Amino acid sequence: MGKSLVLAEKPSVARDIARVLGCTKKGNGFLEGPQYIVTWALGHLVTHADPEQYDQKFKEWKMEDLPILPNPFKLVPIRQTTKQYNAVKAQLMRQDVNQIIIATDAGREGELVARWILEKAKCRKPVKRLWISSVTDKAIKDGFKNLKDGRSYEHLYEAAVARAEADWVVGINTTRALTVKYNAQLSTGRVQTPTLAMIAEREQQIKNFKPKTYYGLQAHTNDTKFTWFDRQNHQSQSFQKEKIEQLLTTLDAVTEGVIQDIQTSPKRQSAPALFDLTELQKEAHKRWSWSAKETLSTLQNLYERHKIVTYPRTDSKHLTDDMKSTLKDRIKASAVGDNRAAANLLLRNNSVHPQKGVIDNAKVSDHHAIIPTEEVAILQDLSDKERRLYDLIVKRFLAVFFGPFQYDQTTVTLAVGNEVFKVKGRTIRDEGWKRVYQQDDDDDTDERSLPSYNKGDKIAIRAIAMTQGDTKPPAYFNEGTLLAAMENPAQFMSGESKDLIKTLNETGGIGTVATRADIIEKLFNSFLIEKKGKDLHATSKGRQLLELVPSDLKSPALTAEWEQQLTRIAKGSAKKSDFINDMVNFSKKAVSDIKKSDQKFKHDNVTGKRCPDCGKLLLEVNGKRGKMLVCQDRACGHKKKVSMVTNARCPVCHKKLELRGEGEGRIFVCSCGHREKLSVFEKRKKETGNTKVSKKEVQKYMKKQDDQPQNNAMAEALKKLLGTKDE
Repeated sequence: MGKSLVLAEKPSVARDIARVLGCTKKGNGFLEGPQYIVTWALGHLVTHADPEQYDQKFKEWKMEDLPILPNPFKLVPIRQTTKQYNAVKAQLMRQDVNQIIIATDAGREGELVARWILEKAKCRKPVKRLWISSVTDKAIKDGFKNLKDGRSYEHLYEAAVARAEADWVVGINTTRALTVKYNAQLSTGRVQTPTLAMIAEREQQIKNFKPKTYYGLQAHTNDTKFTWFDRQNHQSQSFQKEKIEQLLTTLDAVTEGVIQDIQTSPKRQSAPALFDLTELQKEAHKRWSWSAKETLSTLQNLYERHKIVTYPRTDSKHLTDDMKSTLKDRIKASAVGDNRAAANLLLRNNSVHPQKGVIDNAKVSDHHAIIPTEEVAILQDLSDKERRLYDLIVKRFLAVFFGPFQYDQTTVTLAVGNEVFKVKGRTIRDEGWKRVYQQDDDDDTDERSLPSYNKGDKIAIRAIAMTQGDTKPPAYFNEGTLLAAMENPAQFMSGESKDLIKTLNETGGIGTVATRADIIEKLFNSFLIEKKGKDLHATSKGRQLLELVPSDLKSPALTAEWEQQLTRIAKGSAKKSDFINDMVNFSKKAVSDIKKSDQKFKHDNVTGKRCPDCGKLLLEVNGKRGKMLVCQDRACGHKKKVSMVTNARCPVCHKKLELRGEGEGRIFVCSCGHREKLSVFEKRKKETGNTKVSKKEVQKYMKKQDDQPQNNAMAEALKKLLGTKDE
């Protein structure tokens, strides 16, 4: 009897599947049982070949060789993971394997991971698909009982290939053309360049903004401040200073007002929608200033390692009908920590039916919203970040089972002379879903109640005061608001056609929930954007790049239209070949435009220091976590850290400190002017009662700050030592 080969995306998931399927025999890159063999990728094992792998002449970047248009595209094993690719291929080609079960992540990229391996290995055996949204034992067992025919996902695979080929054709050709033309490391791409354009456009809006001063009035009584409203336009502010000053003069002598009207309206507010990935990333940044990548990494741990949340890379905020029977068990599993009381209240009242609109099959494509699984979380096994993110997901999940937040909103109108002043207040009738957030410090509900007033009451006026303020420009993007803009960029468009704006509103933005975090990281790593505090700014290099690239490549609307075409391919309503032809023609025109351009690029961050490898002057750039010196010659590639932002806090202003220098001479520096040697800093921390750590441990921790976020015990301990807590 033949065996089925199960191909997972990561070793951790493979081990879980192997345990459930009874595969206990260890082999070279696989686990085997009586009926199944489980093997795994390490993310992607196969990728598109680089240009020089098509022809050695492409190793040297030359304008006359562009555009490079492979037909067909060539797949190659990734050099660093060739050993595992060969191990997987050996299992695929076994004589006793008569069926392949794809168990990679259930989405477009997961499909690509598996299909490219099968394609490169020339494996033509029948394919089944495991399509699950969590990796609990129950989900795995249920998934294997309901395996899908692999042919049902051909269109999804086509869309994934189309995305990869389009990114290669556009990215490789435009990046090479710009880099060769201007002798600078200029990286561009189908999604990253429009994202950069939005950041630069927002900066320009702020730069061009001219504030206007507005004015108003307040009537101060013994216990309330009433705000003036214009009788004609019902506005509480006016740009006419003279008008407000005249009213102030008229009302200055008035010492009494009359309650003219009291209106009370019942209000209902439903619980917020469940999280999709982008919404969760936005919320984590708002609360703790986490990067999109940081949130996704933490979420991936909750999904894969702890198995307490469902599939992360989802763009849906809804659930499906077939999940109704699981909701009670998910609520039970959520009854941990601060959420125990809310979960138990729902269970006691048998309130396991979510509010209207949460369950909607039509609004779920590949995966439902991010919610807890039926696995009970062991909180002591979670890092601080994992606990916080899990708590955020659980609270949002439990909230939809409570009733709406209900209150009476009262508007009191006070007549003062011939003018009207108003104040609003609320009286809570039913906390509803807000009781889930009673322990949440971030709950900012305004629960102000008003004194008891009756129509016709005469109220003493203590003073009439003039107020004023200035209109404010839009805020700079931070990582949270940039994610929102990538999801819905229509509001940031100017000069685009109405048809493109309409397309933009229909597509769900640029990039996907799975790729947006990587796009932002790529912009940082290419030194096209930088952080100033929490705000994102285009660097000089980024702004110049936008002047040099073809205008179509900067358009979020056009990029969103391409994303829509990929969605159509995945649904079988559009052809991959048509989309790729469009991308090829776009690349040809882009390269032609760059070749003909007479614009110039100028490095304005050149230092006086020479590259130790090639002797050319180094550039100083602001990386995401500190300053770096990089060689201006892209072929050299020399890089050196100058400083890094740490979690250590300034004793003066409590901002994060920057660590500069090398060896014994390293020094902490703050933007407020505070400077402190590392040795003095350690001594001060010891004197304040913290346990001293060695310089080696500090170095190890600081190094990790320049890489992916780490959540091990050492990092958590050092965070407590070097700072207060993550913002």
